[in-house]
Amino acid sequence: MKQRKNDERKVYQSFAMVMQFGLNMIVPICMMSALGVWLDKRFGTSWITILFFVIGAVAGGQNVYRMTMRMFGTDESERERVFDEDDRGGEENE
Repeated sequence: MKQRKNDERKVYQSFAMVMQFGLNMIVPICMMSALGVWLDKRFGTSWITILFFVIGAVAGGQNVYRMTMRMFGTDESERERVFDEDDRGGEENE
């Protein structure tokens, strides 16, 4: 019975993680695209939407990348600290 609860919890955690990835990607794309459409209508252009869509996609990709790094415990500042410790450790041993 306890094993079944653990398995169900893993399924729910995985589902929540997939939903977070999706939302972190979709929200910036939709917001920037909507802003681009509004600006295109306001200024009578047709290229701002495409530009803002690309900006939203890049921002969404960054969000997903940061979330993945946080989940696996390899934050950028942590990586720099580990490299610094390795460098100092190497000098002390020589």
